[in-house]
Amino acid sequence: MSAPSLTPSKAGTSRPSPPREAAPAPAGARFTRGLRRNLTAHGFLIGAVLCFGVFSWYPMVREFFLAFQKTEDGRTTWVGLDNLTTVVNDPAFWQAWGNTALFTVLALVLGFAVPFLVAVVINELQHGRGYLRLLVYLPVMLPPVASVLLFKYLYDPGYGLLNELFTSVGLPEQQWLQDPDISMLAVVIASTWMNMGGATLIYLASLQSIPGELYEAAELDGAGLLRKIWHVTIPQTRLILSLMALMQVIATMQVFVEPFLLTGGAGPEGSTTTVVYLIYQYAFNFNDYGAAAALGLLLLVLLAGFSAVYVRLSRAEDE
Repeated sequence: MSAPSLTPSKAGTSRPSPPREAAPAPAGARFTRGLRRNLTAHGFLIGAVLCFGVFSWYPMVREFFLAFQKTEDGRTTWVGLDNLTTVVNDPAFWQAWGNTALFTVLALVLGFAVPFLVAVVINELQHGRGYLRLLVYLPVMLPPVASVLLFKYLYDPGYGLLNELFTSVGLPEQQWLQDPDISMLAVVIASTWMNMGGATLIYLASLQSIPGELYEAAELDGAGLLRKIWHVTIPQTRLILSLMALMQVIATMQVFVEPFLLTGGAGPEGSTTTVVYLIYQYAFNFNDYGAAAALGLLLLVLLAGFSAVYVRLSRAEDE
């Protein structure tokens, strides 16, 4: 850069003249730079778009058409609502929905409340938060099959650790995965342990964003731990709680891995047959892809309707 020139002042002294502004780049050069920058950004995005298109959007569109088609002897024909009629008339249909609803309710009681309570406890501690966060998140990093096999060992009626603990304190042994009355509860416990780490970290991040002055004011008013949680913590994290509740319902309504690996899918007397497992049976056991697609479409419509109503009610509460 050249030194600024000196211009004479009225008093005969010299002062530096203001530096000259750089000439603006030509419009063509600016357009070329902007185009190159946009092409680079779109180049990074195109991979994600292709993955979503091939593995998410196309299967959804394909499922919609399969729900109204039937393939026999290599020929595909339109059958309208016949696939849906076949699914609804199946005796396992209502049992699967009942089991899925039971799993969802139990998962909301355990899988929704337990991570929040664990996050509250970790947030109240003064030392060791980092180690506890790692300890809570470890099950999420384990392969699902390994976690399920671990619980299958714990639930074993012969040498399982849970029955050993029960007998050591004078409680009767339980047939965790063989009793139709408690098999679903056993599946929920395993699922909660496997998936609670992510929810706990989300709750913990939300708790740490609450201003400390609110807790100090509550303590000055004589509030204990439970009252602080009820009057400060829960109202301040209501948005996160609502979002996590919605995600919890959507995820639990699609449960498949845990009952499939723990009880073989159906479980004793069909007590762990879920909607997604019934879809699996239609597709891969009965080779009826039309019925599987119809049941999957029905599940999609139900979850979409539930999500819309839930979001609408949440907005109404905020207003």
